[in-house]
Amino acid sequence: MLALNLSTIRKAQDRFEQEYPAEALGATDDFRVVAPVSLVFDIFKDKQQFRLAGRVNTTLELTCSRCLEPFVWPVDVTFDLRYVPLGVEQASGEREIEDDDMTTAYYENDVIDLGQLMQEQFYLTLPMKPLHSDQCRGLCPVCGTNLNREACDCKTQWQDPRLAALRALKKES
Repeated sequence: MLALNLSTIRKAQDRFEQEYPAEALGATDDFRVVAPVSLVFDIFKDKQQFRLAGRVNTTLELTCSRCLEPFVWPVDVTFDLRYVPLGVEQASGEREIEDDDMTTAYYENDVIDLGQLMQEQFYLTLPMKPLHSDQCRGLCPVCGTNLNREACDCKTQWQDPRLAALRALKKES
């Protein structure tokens, strides 16, 4: 686990800079880290609350959702998060979500999981539909050929067999 031990932070403000190898974060079903990860942030301490404001950058490998080919996605994102001890400010029952809730995270045992922080930031930068190019033609739905590399002779016009009777009526007219 990539962790920040909060018990070592003595000053009201401190700086953290670290570079992690790509393998340190591992792969998920959605992406793979393919370059070293640079994590830099300022730490602001207020009793048991910590504010981390900084930047993370690396390169991810994603899979194109049309042609299933891998491509690289640069990540350079800033964050500003507030960490409070687990159990503090957690309300039970229903309540309205406030703006501050979106930037509040929790820690326990005086440790912040930096691996989780970085993965969350990576997920926030991912596109809804990863494409290596807007002009990606995808795969042929019949034979599976990558249409970016070669053409195929498949008939891609699908006709619903339930409408055959209507087509026959149209031809008679």
